[in-house]
This record gives sequence, C-alpha cells and structure tokens, in this order.
Amino acid sequence: MKAKRGDWLVDPGGRRGRITAVKHEDGRPPYLVRWLDTEHETLVFPGPDTHVVTAEDEAARLHAG
Repeated sequence: MKAKRGDWLVDPGGRRGRITAVKHEDGRPPYLVRWLDTEHETLVFPGPDTHVVTAEDEAARLHAG
C-alpha cells in the first residue's frame, strides 16, 4: 500500500479519513489520518482490507455527484 499526504484512507466498513502525514518517503504505512466522523487524528497501520483513494480520485467522485 502506498499513499501521499492528501489521499484518503477507507476502511472495510466505509469509514473515511484524510491522510495528513506519511511517515516514509516511499509512501508506505503508517499514516497519520484525520477521520471524517470524529475529526480525531490517529496513527494508522492499515489492515489488508483497507484501501487508499487518491486525492484526485476523491475530488472526481465529489464532483461527479
């Protein structure tokens, strides 16, 4: 899994959070994530069912409808 600051992390239940910091230059976890539902920021080591949505794809999803 690779991500960059500004991407979104989505867990298996659909919970979404914006990645505010990436700890490794190559984009691998852990990520600092600000969760939309609570506004809390946590350090996340994503599980195998969690996925990353790029900032560009998230913007396109929001503009599509």
